[in-house]
Amino acid sequence: MSESDAAVNDTAVVRRCQTGDPEAFAVLVERHRTMLFGTAYLMTRDRQMAEDAVQEALVKIWQHIGSLRDPAGLKAWLARIVVNEVRQQARKKKVSAVTLEELPDPPQTAEAPAGTLGSEMRQDLAGAVAMLPPDQREAVVLRFFSDLTVAEIAAATGSREGTVKSRLSRAMDRLGEMLRGYGNGEGRK
Repeated sequence: MSESDAAVNDTAVVRRCQTGDPEAFAVLVERHRTMLFGTAYLMTRDRQMAEDAVQEALVKIWQHIGSLRDPAGLKAWLARIVVNEVRQQARKKKVSAVTLEELPDPPQTAEAPAGTLGSEMRQDLAGAVAMLPPDQREAVVLRFFSDLTVAEIAAATGSREGTVKSRLSRAMDRLGEMLRGYGNGEGRK
């Protein structure tokens, strides 16, 4: 299914959700659950916290689906709700620092099959992303895991597009510095 076909289908599903159709909501959740959980997980690095954030986000999505005026912006709207829920949960429960050795591999998704990156590189990359400041980590997760555009990230985070671009640029520079040397055989130190 092409991206435009998915948007058309999402529009129909959103319209059905807005009439109170729970089956349509189940379809919507199924279509976007990987993005929702993956975003929460990569932001928190904690499976239970991510599950809690997504569960609370789903309740809010169902309660407020009627306020979504433009179904074409569904993905950014969903991401915004999850991001806000992760932020709220982080305020409730201070997230402790995780060492690289304790960092779990991110969950595998259809978008990133297990064979794409070697296990060691995946762990190095996940560790490097985890060490980014929260605003940069959020931008990287939304851009490269959730596949949101800069405009969608701005909408999801309540930031300006220039701010998102700046965060992404600084994050990519930092990731490059942290992972420099990996590709020329140095790997982990």
